[in-house]
Amino acid sequence: MNRDQMINAVNQNSKTYDFIIIGGGATGLGTAIEAVSRGYSTLLLEQADFTKATSSRSTKLVHGGVRYLAQGNISLVFEALKERGLLKNNAPHLVTKQAFIIPSYKWWIKPYYTLGLTIYDLMSLRLSIGRSKPFSKEKTLKSIPTLKLKNLRGGVVYYDGQFDDARLGINLCQTFVEKGGIALNYAKVINLIKENNKVKGVVFTDLETGKEMHIKAKGVINATGVFIDNIIKMDTPSTKKMICASQGVHLVIDKKFIPNQHAIMIPKTTDGRVLFAVPWHNKVIVGTTDVVKENSELEPKALEEEIDFILETAGRFLEKKPQRSDIKSVFAGLRPLAAPKEGKQKTKEISRGHKILISNSGLLTITGGKWTTYRKMGEDAINKMCKLLHFKQKRSTTQHLKIHGYKKQVNFKNPLYFYGSDLKKLQQLAENEHLDTYLSRSLHIIKAQVVWGVRFEMARTVEDILARRTRALFLDAKESVRIAPEVAKLMASELNKDAFWEQKQVNEFKEIAKNYILN
Repeated sequence: MNRDQMINAVNQNSKTYDFIIIGGGATGLGTAIEAVSRGYSTLLLEQADFTKATSSRSTKLVHGGVRYLAQGNISLVFEALKERGLLKNNAPHLVTKQAFIIPSYKWWIKPYYTLGLTIYDLMSLRLSIGRSKPFSKEKTLKSIPTLKLKNLRGGVVYYDGQFDDARLGINLCQTFVEKGGIALNYAKVINLIKENNKVKGVVFTDLETGKEMHIKAKGVINATGVFIDNIIKMDTPSTKKMICASQGVHLVIDKKFIPNQHAIMIPKTTDGRVLFAVPWHNKVIVGTTDVVKENSELEPKALEEEIDFILETAGRFLEKKPQRSDIKSVFAGLRPLAAPKEGKQKTKEISRGHKILISNSGLLTITGGKWTTYRKMGEDAINKMCKLLHFKQKRSTTQHLKIHGYKKQVNFKNPLYFYGSDLKKLQQLAENEHLDTYLSRSLHIIKAQVVWGVRFEMARTVEDILARRTRALFLDAKESVRIAPEVAKLMASELNKDAFWEQKQVNEFKEIAKNYILN
């Protein structure tokens, strides 16, 4: 994952790629791996950093979707449960089994959800990760001692997967590059190349140098999430809007609010959504909301009413209600949902299944879906594109493809567990180059992680390191601002940048971090 080498490879080679994939989030990365693992030459272009937008701002769950089962979307649940099992097998260093408890404050909750979740378990077939069952009041409180006591009758426990989204994104990108693909961040597509009204490549700007590049490909895939309409309009300016962006906000609070390893799932909030409170990296993530947004942006901002809603809902189930002062970080993400038909604007009712559209010019656009089904989305997109281009059909090999960092018997108590099989090399780097001192003791971030991120994970900015190579910005925004100058100094040394670059990076990061900090 060396950006300079990859940009030079693109620059010096006038070849026509089999595929150019636009978008370095979950969908684009899944599609890129699907293409390169079948032997197709593939270039992946991302306008910012990998997983910069929606794909680093999820609830950190690998799940079948209990809510989708309640809505009767059986096929989507079947697909997601299968993919959940495959992902856990392919990335055991990142995906863990997580126990959830639905607290019962009414007599019917335990039998109702025990039955529904038993069906959910059975649907996962051989890839089941645990069996749902009712819990007594005593067992429920032992699991989550901070639950509100009044009228508590017990609960129902079920199991789903949990992961680190941005870290999986980086590992997927590494997997793609190891298979022979070329991936570029900070490469913004500004136009499509057409020949005889067919899309035959892209024009992109290297945002680091300002240089424009014209690259040819047999097939171009638009996997830009909430930004797909921008690419579609380059192809067909008159096309109607395909995406309805829905904002979801999460609050990160101290572990003391849920001190054990069980998570809470509230199956029906006042607005009819599901609310999760999940332990994550020694903190607790609480969310999410569902608010229609007119415009898609790289740094969406949480609305005051969203923050208040999450605090109020969490406070109805916890003995000690979280306050604004307890929030370590607040982050917002935009879901790329298919635009609803006239008069149907409730985003919680719009299908989370993915959709594929092929324009008259041959541009393939894939949208919708979720992290759990990223692999299946990629498989479907490449199958469609191969058929369109009359490529010889090759079978997908990604169902059992081990993702970079793959490691069994991971010690999840080690704060650096998410490096998986790279951990030993990271520790050697720390020892050999005296980079084992803490930048942040509370977040367990050492200097070696910054150097590693630059050398081997294509981190180009302070934000890349503090938001996605480590999760500092998402776990404790004020602490991330505190260590930003030291991160900039380490990066400047690695990237041969000057003091002006350092200061500019720190200032830009502080500006971004304002959205994550509540005054």
